[in-house]
Amino acid sequence: MLRQREISAVGIYGVLVTYTNQRTREIGIRIALEAGPGKVYGMVMRQAGWKIGAGLLLGMVAALLSARFLSTLIFGLSPYDPFTLVGGPVFLLAVGGLASWLPARRAARLDSVEALRAD
Repeated sequence: MLRQREISAVGIYGVLVTYTNQRTREIGIRIALEAGPGKVYGMVMRQAGWKIGAGLLLGMVAALLSARFLSTLIFGLSPYDPFTLVGGPVFLLAVGGLASWLPARRAARLDSVEALRAD
C-alpha cells in the first residue's frame, strides 16, 4: 500500500513532467534561436524550483495553522513534531529536485526541428 510520501512524490513528478511536456514547442523555439542546452536546463529547473518552493511554503503554513486541530485527531503525537515538520519538506524538496531534473535533462537534449513538428 502506498503511503502519503510516495503518493506526493508521484504527484510532484507527474505535474512537473506534464508542465515540461506542454512547453515542448516553446522549448524547441528557444533551442532554434540559439539557446544552448545549459540555458534550457537552467530555465526548466528554475521554473520548477519556484513551483516547488511555493508549494512547500504554502504547505508548511497550512500545516502549522491546522496543527492544533489535527492534534485532537492524532493521539500520541505532538502537533509541532520537529521530525515531521522538517522531514516532510526535506523529502518533498529532494523529490521535487529529482522530478524536475529528469524533464529538464530531456528538454535540454530536445531537437528543435522535432519539437516544432510535434503536436
